[in-house]
Amino acid sequence: MADLLERAAVRVGGAEIPPAAIAAEAQNHPAPDAESAWNAAAEALAVRQLLLAEADRQGIVADGLADAEGNRLTDEDARIDALLAQEVTVPAASEAEARRFYDRHPHRFASETLVEAEHILLSANPDDAFAYGLATGDARMLIRRIEADPACFAELAREHSACPSNAQGGNLGQIGRGQTVPEFEAALFALAEGELCREPVRSPYGVHVVRVGRRIAGQQLPFEAVEASIRNYLEEASYRKAVAQYLAILASQAEIEGVNLSVADGPLVQ
Repeated sequence: MADLLERAAVRVGGAEIPPAAIAAEAQNHPAPDAESAWNAAAEALAVRQLLLAEADRQGIVADGLADAEGNRLTDEDARIDALLAQEVTVPAASEAEARRFYDRHPHRFASETLVEAEHILLSANPDDAFAYGLATGDARMLIRRIEADPACFAELAREHSACPSNAQGGNLGQIGRGQTVPEFEAALFALAEGELCREPVRSPYGVHVVRVGRRIAGQQLPFEAVEASIRNYLEEASYRKAVAQYLAILASQAEIEGVNLSVADGPLVQ
């Protein structure tokens, strides 16, 4: 950070943003390295200065404004909000636009498929080839026993599983995609309702014996149930685009040093 503090200050329209201010702002911009955090902070402060300078130019005064949680805004934040409210407007999303979005992205508006899962975990470290091999062999023997007597799954889970679900006979309840490790999920969702996986399933936690119970297929949500949320999404996306274009227009009209901001290549949102 000391090297970053020695960098040249950022200037926007002749107003200097000193390195110390950028360093302080960088704490609000998580990034993989200090350079990235510094650049993000410099851009954020440059944008803020652009907006404040435009608010000054237009003589905008604002007081008593609050954020979405009802907290009173600072004078500068209030003036920025007032400026954006005056300069950036977007039309309300229509029912037809919402319907088009719904029709183009049906997967976004469906409840997820759930499966009732049972498993027996034979704990082993994948880095220990010998132990992992033993666990795999034990899993194969358990699979053969369950194939011969499907009703013994719960008993075997209570006896052999290293997962806390052993207390429920290996029952994990309803599982959706993204809730388990990829190896387990791939095996689980490839099975038909009531099917036992014929091969041990290997994961970072060890080796699993897996069986699927009831499958609950995802259902498409009706347009009427999601229309309001789609309209809100479309309006928010339009607003963000409009703000970005407005900032780019301001940046193209100001002398900026020490940071790169995009320049508008078209008009504000039509």
